[in-house]
Parts: sequence; C-alpha cells; structure tokens
Amino acid sequence: MTFRKLSVPGAWEVTPKQHGDPRGVFLEVFQGDPLRAAIGHRFDLQQANCSVSAAGVLRGIHFADVPPGQAKYVTCAKGAVLDVVVDIRVGSPTFGQWDSVLLDDVDRRAIYLSEGLGHAFMSLEDDSTVLYLCSTGYSPGREHGIHPLDAEVAIAWPTTARDGSPMAPQLSAKDLAAPTLAEAVAQDLLPHYDAVQTYLGTLPA
Repeated sequence: MTFRKLSVPGAWEVTPKQHGDPRGVFLEVFQGDPLRAAIGHRFDLQQANCSVSAAGVLRGIHFADVPPGQAKYVTCAKGAVLDVVVDIRVGSPTFGQWDSVLLDDVDRRAIYLSEGLGHAFMSLEDDSTVLYLCSTGYSPGREHGIHPLDAEVAIAWPTTARDGSPMAPQLSAKDLAAPTLAEAVAQDLLPHYDAVQTYLGTLPA
C-alpha cells in the first residue's frame, strides 16, 4: 500500500497492492499502521457508510464542524467515481483549492481526507458503490455543505460517463440549496485552519 500526498494538505491518495489469480483478486483495502504513519496519528474508526449512485449523481461538498470534524477514508467497491477534496479551512494557504482522485474497481484506490476538509464525488457509472470509513458518527447539527457547482471553487466535474455517454450532474435538494463558498465564509460556517491544526495536535499518535 502506497500513499501520495495530494495538493490539498491533509489529503492522501492510497493505492493498494492487488493479488490476482484465476479465481479473482484479493487486496487489503485499509491498513491502520501505514495510515497512521502517513497522517501522524491514529484513525479512530467510528462509523462505516455505503452509498450506491447512478451515473451523474453528485454528492457534496460536505464537511463537519471542528472539533471533532470527520476524517474519511473512501474507496469505490464497484463502478467508478471522481472523488474530490476541497480546502475549506479559512486561513489555510491553499484555501479554496481542490484536488481529485479517480476511485474505481480497476485500480481500487482510496482517498483519505483529514478533519476540516470538504468532500464530494460524482458517480461515473450506474450503481457505483462507495464505502466511507469515518472517524465520527453522523451528527446532523454539525454537518454542512457547499454547493458543488460553485463557480468560485470551479471543480472540473466530468461530463462523460465511464461508457462514453453524456452525463449531467444530479444533486439532492439539500446540496442544491447549499451556500456558495463565499456565502459560507460570510455565515462563518467553515472550519478555521488554526483551530483544525490545534485539534489535530490533540489526537493520539
């Protein structure tokens, strides 16, 4: 398993080693010690989620209040999604920037997102199945969103599905109603970089 830092600090692409034979494929999807070595502290798994999405479904940009925030380790068991991390930490040197990883059932990569970062993905195939390991459980009162089509963030979402057919984004009513990045700043909804860094420093190694 190898780790590659993304351009947004606090996010990593994780590539597992796959073992194949005529029966199929085996791989280790998650390894606690290598992840701890990469991120500098233990990942405290508290909840595991699964979503199944049609082609074009766009989920996010989602984030949680810090502390405690919600770190995520995300992979795609079936199909393909473009997974995106957005730096929404006010005061961060890379505030407003994003990076992406293709998660699919070929390379079987994962992405790790630290507390305080925004997360979104677009499904590139019907029935794309995404698994999320989360450091905290669901808590609606402290979870928020930013509109994923915000022109200021300017994420380059795909317009073509995995099979080459044209694709348009499909958003939930909640995500459609989410504020832009500028509106979220004005409403003081976003995590602050210094507070996130302070909180991360309290996590057990």
